[in-house]
Amino acid sequence: MKNLKLKAARAGRDLSQQQLAEAVGVSRQTINAIEKGDYNPTIKLCLAICRALGCTLDELFWTEEE
Repeated sequence: MKNLKLKAARAGRDLSQQQLAEAVGVSRQTINAIEKGDYNPTIKLCLAICRALGCTLDELFWTEEE
C-alpha cells in the first residue's frame, strides 16, 4: 500500500526524497520504496522519519482497517 501520508508530509516540509534520506541515514531509493509501498521500514527507521518530519507514528504509518 502506498504511503501517501509520508509523501505529503515530506513535500509539506519542502524536502526531496534525497534530503529526507540523508536526514535519517538511508538511501533515496529506500524512501522511494517506502512511499511506493514496496518496503516495510523497521520501527527504528519509522521513528527517525517521524522525528525528521515532526510527525507521530500514527500520523505517518497508521492505516485504518477497512
